[in-house]
Amino acid sequence: MTTERYLLDTCAIIYLAHDMPVSKGLLDVLDFMPSRVDTVLVSPFSAWELGMLVAKGRIVLGRPPAEWFRIACVRFDISTVPLSAEVLVSASFLPEPLHGDPADRILIATARSYDLTIVTRDRAILTYGAAGHVKVLAC
Repeated sequence: MTTERYLLDTCAIIYLAHDMPVSKGLLDVLDFMPSRVDTVLVSPFSAWELGMLVAKGRIVLGRPPAEWFRIACVRFDISTVPLSAEVLVSASFLPEPLHGDPADRILIATARSYDLTIVTRDRAILTYGAAGHVKVLAC
C-alpha cells in the first residue's frame, strides 16, 4: 500500500502557522497521518518565497523568515523536499498552459518529480491540476 504524499505550497504553510482556516481535506491529511515526516513536505523554495513576501512588505512574520520557516517545519512535523537541478530545469518544460510565476512552476515541478500532491489555494495551480498535469488538494 502506497501512502499519499503532500507538498504544502507557501500559502498553505502560512495559513497553518497562523492558525487560519484551511480546508477539511488538509485537516484530514494532517489528522490521519501517524507521522508527517516524509509524507507532508515543503519546498525550500517556499523559504525563499517567504523572504520575498517579507522583503516586499506583503506579510509580517514576527521573526526572520528563515527562522520562521524552520520553526514552522518543526511545529508541524514536516520535512523539506530536496530541490535538485533536475527539478529546477524541469520547471522550464512543464506542459502548457501555465502562467510564468517561477515559484509556482518550481513547486509544480517538485510535485511532479516526487509524485506529490500540492496543497494550495492558488487558483492557477488548482486549474493546472484539474487539467491533469499535477495532483492537487485545495487548502
